[in-house]
Amino acid sequence: MLTEKQQKIYDEITGKLMRHFGKTIEDATENMLYQASAYTVRDEIMKKWRLSHDSVKQLGAKKLYYLSSEFLMGRLLSTNMLNLALTDDFVKVFEHIGLDISSVIEKESDAGLGNGGLGRLAACFIDSLSTLNLPAYGSTIRYEYGLFRQKIIDGYQLEQPDSWLENGYVWEIARPEEQIEILFGGKVYTDNHDGRFSFRYENSHTVLAVPYDVPVCGYNSKMINKLRLWSAKAPSDLNMQFFNEGQYRRAVEEKDMAEVISKVLYPEDNHNEGKRLRLRQQYFLVSATIQWIVRDFKHAYGENWDIFPEKIAIHINDTHPALAICELMRVLMDNEGLGWDKAWQITQNTCAYTNHTVMSEALEKWPTHVFESLLPRIYMIVCEINARLLEKLNQSYPGDVAKIDYMAIINKNAQISMANLCLASCHAINGVSKLHTDILINDIFADYYRLDKSRFHAITNGITFRRWIMHANPSLTKLINETIGDKWIDDASALCELANFSQDKAFCEKFAQIKLENKKQLAQYIKEHNNIDVDINSIFDIQAKRLHEYKRQLLNILHILHLYNCIIDNPSIQMPARTFIFAAKASPGYKRAKLIIKLINSVADLVNNDERIGGRLKVVFIENYSVTLAEKIVAAADLSEQISTAGKEASGTGNMKFMLNGALTIGTFDGANIEMSEQVGRENMFIFGLSADEVATRYRHQSGEVQTIYSTNLPLKRALDMLIDSTLEPQHPQIFREIYQSLLFGDYGIADPYMVVRDFDAYVAAQIQVSREFSDKELWTKKAVLNTAHAGFFSSDRTIREYNEKIWHLSPI
Repeated sequence: MLTEKQQKIYDEITGKLMRHFGKTIEDATENMLYQASAYTVRDEIMKKWRLSHDSVKQLGAKKLYYLSSEFLMGRLLSTNMLNLALTDDFVKVFEHIGLDISSVIEKESDAGLGNGGLGRLAACFIDSLSTLNLPAYGSTIRYEYGLFRQKIIDGYQLEQPDSWLENGYVWEIARPEEQIEILFGGKVYTDNHDGRFSFRYENSHTVLAVPYDVPVCGYNSKMINKLRLWSAKAPSDLNMQFFNEGQYRRAVEEKDMAEVISKVLYPEDNHNEGKRLRLRQQYFLVSATIQWIVRDFKHAYGENWDIFPEKIAIHINDTHPALAICELMRVLMDNEGLGWDKAWQITQNTCAYTNHTVMSEALEKWPTHVFESLLPRIYMIVCEINARLLEKLNQSYPGDVAKIDYMAIINKNAQISMANLCLASCHAINGVSKLHTDILINDIFADYYRLDKSRFHAITNGITFRRWIMHANPSLTKLINETIGDKWIDDASALCELANFSQDKAFCEKFAQIKLENKKQLAQYIKEHNNIDVDINSIFDIQAKRLHEYKRQLLNILHILHLYNCIIDNPSIQMPARTFIFAAKASPGYKRAKLIIKLINSVADLVNNDERIGGRLKVVFIENYSVTLAEKIVAAADLSEQISTAGKEASGTGNMKFMLNGALTIGTFDGANIEMSEQVGRENMFIFGLSADEVATRYRHQSGEVQTIYSTNLPLKRALDMLIDSTLEPQHPQIFREIYQSLLFGDYGIADPYMVVRDFDAYVAAQIQVSREFSDKELWTKKAVLNTAHAGFFSSDRTIREYNEKIWHLSPI
């Protein structure tokens, strides 16, 4: 028997099936049922959206615009139902229909709007901003094909288009009436009319930015924020003159060249056209967003520019949207007639910047010849900002040519530094963990820090508990609610009360049983998709993250080869069974990362098919890692691999998701691992390896240490030699020689650049401790409970409160 509320939901679904598809419940497909359900939930959101929008407008509230090249939102039907407190009602409705709602939820595609931690963090932030009733808008590109869909063929990564939009996207609302014109290329001429400068464009080409809005509701909140997605469109679909002349390709060329901007996330940029496309994407995003911001501001407040920073906060998430600074200057000066000084004051007081990396290759630089030809007016503004900066730096650091060039926006190599543009222009700069911020202010950005220390902040990342435990692990959520109540959902710090139950036998048995059930579900997925049987009583040892050498999937693989050798040498050796699970995408142009994926799969073939191992070790690579897959994985993990080279990982958020779900962490003293150890206690993690300072020392003093370790450490030598003998690839024994060479001799004279060889022994010792403690089920479960109990600090609600207190100063609605 349905309640009145549930009956209303049922009626909404059946009505939408009839109106949209001409179908009844009985003959509707699961995809039709998904869309009808999603539209029913969206209707509820739209009612709240109108009210919250009116409240923001009436109050004249300050708004945040959060610019990010990625927003990895995952599936929205389940999280929107959860946030609107509709989940139980929908479950009952589908039980009434005679279907499992999970099969309907599975019909939703993950939105292809991101790749890794940057996008997942942005998604957590917009969720928390809504939950805390803070007015905010996310802004990114509506990538038609996302990053790529990963297939593993013969062990190699193959990239396929991710056609996530082919069945439409229920959650977006097209706003063609709000499209914006963006100019690229051509020449810009300066005219002087009675002392006022104006800028005239010739031979530029226009691209239209068409917005699509995705409403974002928080948990039990009144505020509905939005994520604005920009799609590129040509002013004309077809050049009729060329078409009528029989030049059919040229007739659609303008359309194709415009729309390629929003086709794919992170197009490969190891060639000139790829660089130009990436720069076009970045300017497309910021120009559309800044013009929208200024237009909305004028609509609300006219030309009262003095209050612009009091009403608008613009946040630049990593360097990809850094050109927002120059575009805001351009719009204020060229379109609105403000002078440089006034426009600069507004821009500085409005823009803030989060740095997410210390990796030099990720601190973007653009060649001036590419930049000037594509964005001539923006280049003029960059040159002026740089000239004024150099004047200031020459006063602060007179005669220090090298330092000034390091800090310049345009350096002596004719490269434009996006990070330095942000450092020179923003009123606030932050790192995303304590260690990361320390590295920024003491090393990479130290010279800027000395100029003005007040602008720099350390704000540790966080995750949204609504998705990463309530949705991903409902059984654990139920147990926690039964044990300490549900106040932790609104105040994550209340999770610490769970620590009182870490030695409660009945509670720990339930906790362990939930973990086992989650492992069963992941094991079933692995069987269905990889055709590998895994032991659910084994250690689920998981490394799920973007494939990069500094994240050290290689260290994990060398340890697996070492364990393999130990079992071959001594079949009676005592160790718990292990299932090593990898999930990762490699950038299409990152050849070594793709070769490491091949290596993982070759090791899997060796280990999984050797009868002498007897199933004690299994290696699994789960293809096409996504938010939805991560939800399955984090709930099932026993051990979380967070083993990046110390000083290279800015923060990490995957580590927090695993911790929240009761996984123990093996990791270096890096990124947010440090703060995790402060929260849960180092004794409840497995910390190993060189510190960030020790890594820096090794870089300064290359002394043949790596070759000495190789020649004297026989277990390591044996594992490394397996990369180049016929063990892994009998037909192609030299396929992994490049990896072998990089570890022992390095690139550009730096051997073992990511400290894989140097940290091997410490990692093996930490893994021996893992095996020992996993064998003591009571001890392991106690530590797992403590990890969940002390994860509350890592809620993105806490992170957003810190950003708001230190940088944005928004008022809750």
